[in-house]
Amino acid sequence: MTTCIDEVIALLQAELRNADPTERRQIENELELALAEREVIWAEQEGSIEAEPPF
Repeated sequence: MTTCIDEVIALLQAELRNADPTERRQIENELELALAEREVIWAEQEGSIEAEPPF
């Protein structure tokens, strides 16, 4: 799972380098979400958080 998100992050970073100003903000937002998702994945793997809802 982490490999897939790492690939997405790398792709977004590459797109960001070549983005025109109109696309830049959208790509930055997508990259921010992907980075946050990776942090959640890492925390789940370490056992520091539980991904299941509390109910």
